[in-house]
Parts: sequence; structure tokens; C-alpha cells
Amino acid sequence: MTHRTTITLDDESFAFLNNIAGDNRSAYINKLLKQERKNYLKETLLKANQEEAQDSDYQKELKEWDTTLFDGLSND
Repeated sequence: MTHRTTITLDDESFAFLNNIAGDNRSAYINKLLKQERKNYLKETLLKANQEEAQDSDYQKELKEWDTTLFDGLSND
């Protein structure tokens, strides 16, 4: 599914877009947005991991669960 939208660009940005994207500005903008979304998700995940690493209660809970890895039970 695709959607149409109208955006406003200043002259310099518009000239750059035309120069770099050629005839398919939509594909170029879609590519930029997908990359930015990927970067945002990476940053969000990194932040969440850092918060987990600093949470002593969470780390204690993880250590308690780690003992179940070596309990000798099958993974069925």
C-alpha cells in the first residue's frame, strides 16, 4: 500500500533532492525513512539494554533464572 503526501522544502533542499534522487524522489525518501527508522530502533534497543544493565533488581532476577539453565532438565 502506498500513500501520497505533500511536503514543503526550501530551495536548497529541493535542489539537493532533485540532484541526488533523480527521477524517483519517492524511492529516495522512502529509503531515507527506512534507514532512519532502523537507526531509531537500534538506539531504542541500546537504551533499553543500558537501562537493564543498570537495574540491580533485574540483574539479580536474571542470575536466579540462570540457575535453571543448568538444572539438568530437558528442553521439551
